Amino acid sequence: MDEILPETTIEQISTFTKWIKSFLTWNNLLRVVIAVVVLLVLWIVYRLIIRGVKRVKSEKMTLNRQQMIMRAVKYAYWILVVMYVLSLFGVKLSAIWGAAGIAGVAIGFAAQTSVSNLISGLFVITEGSLKVGDFIVVDGVSGIVDEVKLISVRIHTLDNQMIRIPNSKIIDSSMTNNSYHSIRRMTLNVSIAYNTDMLKALEALEKAPALCDKVLTDPAPAVWFDGFGESGINMTIAYWFNSTDLVAAKNQMYCAMKKVFDDAGIEIPYNKLDVNLLK
Repeated sequence: MDEILPETTIEQISTFTKWIKSFLTWNNLLRVVIAVVVLLVLWIVYRLIIRGVKRVKSEKMTLNRQQMIMRAVKYAYWILVVMYVLSLFGVKLSAIWGAAGIAGVAIGFAAQTSVSNLISGLFVITEGSLKVGDFIVVDGVSGIVDEVKLISVRIHTLDNQMIRIPNSKIIDSSMTNNSYHSIRRMTLNVSIAYNTDMLKALEALEKAPALCDKVLTDPAPAVWFDGFGESGINMTIAYWFNSTDLVAAKNQMYCAMKKVFDDAGIEIPYNKLDVNLLK
């Protein structure tokens, strides 16, 4: 027994050595070198494309499109690498494409919703109707866009809750993008007492925009009467501001409206209840 074990071990080592030597041929070594060179070239081209996309200025390419291109290049790179490696091992790519086609049909029937979101995502990204940082409202849900993907859009609400909106919902429903344009217009309503000089009230309210540094002078603000209400005469003021100054511009205008009416001695009416006691 002691003599058989060493002989068996030597035979196994000899067999393994012969198997290794069968692969260590010049032809196989040349294939390995070519494979390494091809993979290295693919990696260099991939990195150069990614670096080139990152260097494109934001004026020429939005962040959404930049991310979409980088993601597509990444997928294409890994697909090429996997296909090339499989071809080195003699795997027929035609069989893979046939299996992928059959699997694609099966998956398509099983995941129609995902496919719908995927197609809608392409429209959302290429349309350019929203981008990261925009404040949007979709089907009653509002928030700031954090990420635009092929399947969904992720936003966070003003109370910092993450909400995922499927791209199909964005395409099928009305979406409001409050940040799409650099400036916005806001209209505020106010009432004055019926015994007020209307021209005096008009002149007073026209002074309010000048007290607000967040309000733009071009386009110019506008003031007009908007009907007779139950307890006063309705007035409207419309003004423009930068989209990022929404809260500040709104607060400033309310303060300015109250100030100009107080300075002019104009009363802002409120509901009153008269009580008469009969003896």
